[in-house]
Amino acid sequence: MSESSSVALPEKLQSALHMLAKAPKPIKIELLLDFAKRMPALPEGMKANLEQVHECTTPFFVHAELEAGLVHLWFDAPEEAPTVRAFAGLLSDGLEGESVANVLAVPEDFYRLGKLEEIITPLRLRGLQAVLRRIKRQVQEAHST
Repeated sequence: MSESSSVALPEKLQSALHMLAKAPKPIKIELLLDFAKRMPALPEGMKANLEQVHECTTPFFVHAELEAGLVHLWFDAPEEAPTVRAFAGLLSDGLEGESVANVLAVPEDFYRLGKLEEIITPLRLRGLQAVLRRIKRQVQEAHST
């Protein structure tokens, strides 16, 4: 893991990544599929607020906002795209309800703690990094207003 990833991650995200890191590759894939199933449903009217993450090879959309200083996340991705839905589920589980500071401190290569590079292609991992960048930018913008 790079030096930037030595930053403490939010507890829920760190716990999920430790679980993934310990799992053998076939189990790791199953765990990711479980995260895909946990991607939260969009509330009514949320679709208009979503921003597309163009770096993803699959249409993927994200929206982050703050309520009482805590981050809330929404995602949209096709049902037939389990990898990006897994990313959404992982990020939702790991960052939902966290403080602005905790979300902004997550390093771009956080996925290395879960050894996701063992089963996810570099292209998909760049997409995951782009999703995190969008979340962090949206959180920063919401915090600045």
